Amino acid sequence: MDTPAPPWTNWDDLRLALAVARHGTLSAAARALRTTQPTISRRLAALERAVGVRLFERTATGLSPTPLCRSLLDGLEAMDQGALSIERRIAARDTALQGRVAVTSIDWLGDYVVAPMLARFGALHASIDLELVNEGRVFNLARGEADLAFRFGPFAQENLVERKVADVRFGLYASVEYLARHGPPDFAQGCAGHAVVTLHRDGGNAPDVDWLRRLAPAARVVLRANGISAHLAAVESGEALAVLPRVVADGRAALQRLETPVPEPVRAMRLGVHAELRKAPRVRALIDFAVQDLAQRAGVLNPP
Repeated sequence: MDTPAPPWTNWDDLRLALAVARHGTLSAAARALRTTQPTISRRLAALERAVGVRLFERTATGLSPTPLCRSLLDGLEAMDQGALSIERRIAARDTALQGRVAVTSIDWLGDYVVAPMLARFGALHASIDLELVNEGRVFNLARGEADLAFRFGPFAQENLVERKVADVRFGLYASVEYLARHGPPDFAQGCAGHAVVTLHRDGGNAPDVDWLRRLAPAARVVLRANGISAHLAAVESGEALAVLPRVVADGRAALQRLETPVPEPVRAMRLGVHAELRKAPRVRALIDFAVQDLAQRAGVLNPP
């Protein structure tokens, strides 16, 4: 008579426990595994009942691994990396242009640049299932949280291949209504008497933020926000000036781009993919399409 395998030999359940340990909450683990929080909660409870011990302590801020769970994490990480490597190698040998490709980007870059490009690619390849997730957090491509990433700045993760795919230019904008009330800013006076919207303090020092600081050191900061959508809304309301991507703002009749004494900032948009996955036909096809498509839109992303 065959002896049933113990429940902890189920890799899907062990991978779930690893995701909870990595992310600290059920909701974050659910996002990483592309499932729902109730599903994660139910499966974790079932795993703990089957094993007969608690793997996590429930706290007010999330879930903390128990000493037993922490002792398993190195082994689980090694298993996860091995499983992901196998999955990537299988994907790379699949010669068909079909299957799922998960793409991640950030905020407006995903909404205004990546999403239209992916839609054009999807219209040409009905058998490829495309997903786009825009979040502020950095997805770990090495862990398989996404297949491709489009963002600014270099990729720090191991075994990734990256390339520059576009330049994106920014400008300083005000609404027509704002300029009628306040007049154009005097850059020689540091934009004294004017109001600006800028990035919140935890958002780092992006080139466009530094540029605004140099242009308008005397302006009053009326809002710090972490997304371009908030900056755009504040400018369109007629309450402030803000730096916006030209691909987002140039086509809006109610906004006016201001001529500045300092050249407008340009940020390099980069694509990242795991080295083992880039040869998978569906991924390779998307990379090639993205490079060509974004090159054709260079005048929109980086206008003169």
